[in-house]
Amino acid sequence: MSNAQQIAHAATFRSLHAPGELVVFPNAWDAGSAALFVANGARAITTTSCAVAWSLGYADGEDLPLEELLGAVRRMVRAVSVPVSVDFERGYGKTPREVAESVTRVLETGAVAVNLEDGAGRPEALAESIAAAREAARRFGVDLFINSRTDIVLHRTHPPEQHVEESLARAKIFEEAGADGFFVPGLQNPDHIQAITRGTSLPLNVLAWPGLAPVPELRRLGVRRVTVGGRLGEVALEAARRACVELLQAGTYSFPVGEITYAGMNALFAPPRA
Repeated sequence: MSNAQQIAHAATFRSLHAPGELVVFPNAWDAGSAALFVANGARAITTTSCAVAWSLGYADGEDLPLEELLGAVRRMVRAVSVPVSVDFERGYGKTPREVAESVTRVLETGAVAVNLEDGAGRPEALAESIAAAREAARRFGVDLFINSRTDIVLHRTHPPEQHVEESLARAKIFEEAGADGFFVPGLQNPDHIQAITRGTSLPLNVLAWPGLAPVPELRRLGVRRVTVGGRLGEVALEAARRACVELLQAGTYSFPVGEITYAGMNALFAPPRA
């Protein structure tokens, strides 16, 4: 990918989060899933750390070596013509300087955005990583979109009555450090969602989860980004598990093959005709 193409992708990705917009991202884990999602309407690709790790033989939680993650991202960037964002967990570095170095490596793949999370720990620690990532992107020359994530709801470190206040306090810290978006996985309460969208200028990202309001209602509440995390990876693996059980235990082959066929998937990667 040329520098001009990467800069254009960065601008496109940022525009998807504009006021009044709501973008839904299916999270991919390899080049095949990324290409499939784009072929079915995805306007950009965001990765899921857990399913990427599983596909490469590791547990989630930065057990996946950085080199292997970068290889997976390069393949996704090569496979699709839309912007790619990377779930970068805590930044693959123990210090802000190391995070900056790792973010530079991500930019070298052609990706244009990252998620950085606090793990429900001190928000100041993530803020330092965000600032370092922002400076690394400035030096690289690409307007990196940094989606800051807090896990206080997901990890249940704070009671529900504190979710709004604590989330907004962290959003302010992250925005001041250079974040462009704010992700609160596990957030479902409509009143809390609306209070957070009204309390921060950062685009709010929520995680699609059983019990979450449908997209039209989320739009009304002011949400600007919806992602699914590892759920689509789990769906795919569950379909494979069921087929495997039938094959090995029943000795039959009735598991369905729908639109996802050999020919269809091959066509997604066929080189363009001259």
